[in-house]
Amino acid sequence: MTSAHAMTGNDNPEPRRASPFAAVKTVFWAFFGVRRGRDHAAVKLSLAQIVIAGLVGAAVFVLAIVTVVRLVTR
Repeated sequence: MTSAHAMTGNDNPEPRRASPFAAVKTVFWAFFGVRRGRDHAAVKLSLAQIVIAGLVGAAVFVLAIVTVVRLVTR
């Protein structure tokens, strides 16, 4: 146990840096408006990771909607 850890008395470890998959997973659940507090505290996301994953997620969502509409209206 480090001295800083012992001084704070905090049993929660420092959040780990998020992988690209964790950023995508976070944005996916954010589209549904659901995310556990435990998940929020477990990873550390940068603003760039969130923005990029959000743009990619939005593009995939829009392309999926357009594809479904085109298939239905054929």
